[in-house]
Amino acid sequence: MTTFRAPGRVNLIGEHTDYNAGFVMPAAIDASVHATITPREDRKLQITSNNFEDEVEIDLDDPNLAARSHWSDYPVGVAVMLERAGHRLRGGRLEMRSDVPIGSGLSSSAAVEVATATALIANSGVTVDRKELALICQKAENEFVGARVGIMDQFVALFGEAQHALLLDCRSLEYKLLPLPPRVRLVVCNTMVKHELASSAYNERRAQCEAGVQHLARFLPGVTALRDVTFAQLEQYGGDLPDVVYRRCRHVITENARVLSAAEDLETGELDHFGGLMAESHRSLRDDYEVSIRELDLMVELASHVEGVYGARMTGGGFGGSTINLVDVDHVEEFQRIVAEGYEQATGLKPEIYICEASKGAEQIES
Repeated sequence: MTTFRAPGRVNLIGEHTDYNAGFVMPAAIDASVHATITPREDRKLQITSNNFEDEVEIDLDDPNLAARSHWSDYPVGVAVMLERAGHRLRGGRLEMRSDVPIGSGLSSSAAVEVATATALIANSGVTVDRKELALICQKAENEFVGARVGIMDQFVALFGEAQHALLLDCRSLEYKLLPLPPRVRLVVCNTMVKHELASSAYNERRAQCEAGVQHLARFLPGVTALRDVTFAQLEQYGGDLPDVVYRRCRHVITENARVLSAAEDLETGELDHFGGLMAESHRSLRDDYEVSIRELDLMVELASHVEGVYGARMTGGGFGGSTINLVDVDHVEEFQRIVAEGYEQATGLKPEIYICEASKGAEQIES
């Protein structure tokens, strides 16, 4: 019996850029999924979770395993993709325990995938490079679950480091660790709202970005993703794009520039400028990408008036979920009180507020 943990994540800046081969700046956090695996002698995999009552059993030799819109699709999808990648798995009993809030925008799904993957390969005596493992977990969500997510969540769940954010190039998978100031806390405010249309709207926006790339590539040879396009080029060649596609492209292109600028800010300690970039990011997500909602906008607005807040923005895919706030350690309690009271008064919903620390990526914790 061996236990592994994989963290959730919060994205400081760089939203909806990952599946456009762009730049992101996530940090792994100290909320995690724990996966305990007990070997079996056959090729059956039993899966349980503390968040759900039912138990699932699959046969790893079954060629017809398919998603069924069930919580188990995430761990089952990882097992299927590991097998397809040529890694023969041993059966086992996989018990999962999570304290990453589901639907909060903190990527509980990627934490489940990575915890599952690290447990399954260890149980099977298989060695897999961490970058390959991140890509396999992403593939499980893309091809098995059916959500066309980028690589960010799985990558940071494997490569995160304590007290650091990651600047990740989602095309090359090169990354750089960026120091987080010791006096700053990552405070996540969960709106407690999650719209059901999130998955379909996510895929729709990805298709809109791809339509923009197809158009721009006619004028700009070598362009294969929005990451290859400057804002000046969009202005020059994007005039014939439908307005909605133009705005989607504008968000991604300007967001990539904001991420690179924000990375410089962390290296030089320019937190006020970093916070300004977070505000620009939120406006762009609200107006150009249209993935924010009233509750997220309210949470950001409330935070912006609290002393000691460097920056606030929605984080994650949108249509609900959470905001990320950079808050001076001396003002965290006041921040919690003011934002919670203001939000509940305006919406009738009691938010959950998490004080997070940047943490290490996936690791074995018990054997």
